[in-house]
Amino acid sequence: MANKRNTESGRRSGSPSHKQQADKPRKGRRGAERHQSEGRGARHKIADQGDAYAQTDRRGRQEAPGAARGRTAEAGHDGRRGPAPAAAAGQGAPRQRRPQTQTGGGEGALSLAGRRKGDWYEIRLPEQYGAAPASAMLRFLPLPPKLASKLLQENGVQKSGNLLKLRLFPKERLGMEADWHDLNILFEDDFMLIVNKPVGMEVHPSAHGQKGTLANAVAAYFEMTGKACKVRPVHRLDKDTTGPVVFAKNEVASVILERSLKDKHIDRLYVAIAEGRFSQMKGTIDAPIGQDRLHSTRRRVSETGEPAVTHYEVAERLGGHTLVRLRLATGRTHQIRVHLAHIGHPIAGDGMYGGKRTYISRQALHGEKLVCYHPWTGDKIHVSAPIPGDMMQALAALRKK
Repeated sequence: MANKRNTESGRRSGSPSHKQQADKPRKGRRGAERHQSEGRGARHKIADQGDAYAQTDRRGRQEAPGAARGRTAEAGHDGRRGPAPAAAAGQGAPRQRRPQTQTGGGEGALSLAGRRKGDWYEIRLPEQYGAAPASAMLRFLPLPPKLASKLLQENGVQKSGNLLKLRLFPKERLGMEADWHDLNILFEDDFMLIVNKPVGMEVHPSAHGQKGTLANAVAAYFEMTGKACKVRPVHRLDKDTTGPVVFAKNEVASVILERSLKDKHIDRLYVAIAEGRFSQMKGTIDAPIGQDRLHSTRRRVSETGEPAVTHYEVAERLGGHTLVRLRLATGRTHQIRVHLAHIGHPIAGDGMYGGKRTYISRQALHGEKLVCYHPWTGDKIHVSAPIPGDMMQALAALRKK
C-alpha cells in the first residue's frame, strides 16, 4: 500500500497569540518514529493487544493528538452524513491545544460549529467575546500558524460583534482535467470528501495529461456541482486495491489531514484473501521495506529499508486460503502485499508478489474501513466500504470448494 507522504511539518500548538508565541521557549519536537528505534531486522511476532479492529477502536478513544472528544460521525457506503457539531468539551485538530473555554461546557464554551456562506465560514461566538478583536480569536481555532497569518494578511478574518467570519473557501482552480466517472461517495462536507475507489483506477495522474484517475473523476464532480476547489488527495491506494480515499476540499483541511496522516491518526483497515493457512490467528509483521533493485515498481523486505509494521487477524479459513483483516501502523508502498508475501502468504491474484490468479485476476485486497478526525471540528469519522463483487465471487468459490 502507498501513502502520499506529507511534507507539511510546520504546525505548532496553539498559543495566546502568534506574536506572543514567538517570545515563548519552543518545546522540543517529538522523537523519531517508534519503529526506527526497534532495529532494522525482519520480525514476525504474535500481537498481544487484541485484534486489529479493537486496537484501532481503543486508540481512537484515547486523548491522542488529532482526536477530539466530540460526537462520532458515521457514514455507510452510501451515506453522505456530515459530522456532528463539535462538542464544547472537544479537543482540537492534530497538535492543536484548545483553550480552557473549549474544555468546559456551559454558557461560555466556544464551539467551532458554524456555517459556510460563499467563500466565508461564520461562527457565532458567546456573548463575552463580543468586544474581542478578530485576531485574538484565532487562538481558539485549529488553524496552523502559517495559515492563520495568511488569513490575517489577506483580510480573511473579520468580526462583527459576536459573528466571526473566516475566508476558508476562496475560489480555486481544479488543478487537473475533469473526466467524468460515477463516484461512490462515503462522506462529504465543506472540508473533506471520502470516496470509495474502484478497482483498476489510479488515485491521481502519474504522467502529464493522463485521465481516468480518481482525482480526474473528483474534478468532474466538483465541476458539475459548482464546487470551485482544488483536487487534493490526502493519501493513495494501489491501482488494483479498492477502498476509501480522502480528499481535502480547502487548504486548511489539506494541511491538517496530511499532518494527521504523518502522525498516524488516520487508521485504514483492510481485508485480503491470502494464500495458505495461517499458523496464528493474529499477529504482527514488523519488517522494513525498501525498493527492489531489480524491479523499479516492486518493493521487498530489506534491512536497509524503512520501518514497516502490519497487524493482522484471521477472519475465516478457506481451505488453502485465508480471509484476513489487517491494520497498518505505517504506510509504505505495497506494504500489505510485501509483508504477506514475506511470511509465505501472498495475496490471491497478486502476480507481482507471487499470488496465483486462479480465483481473481487482481490482488484481493480491499480497504474495508477508514477512521479519521475531522480537520476542523475534530469529530471522529468512521466510513466503511463493502467488499467488491470480484472478491465476493472469489470467496464464494473458495467456500464451495
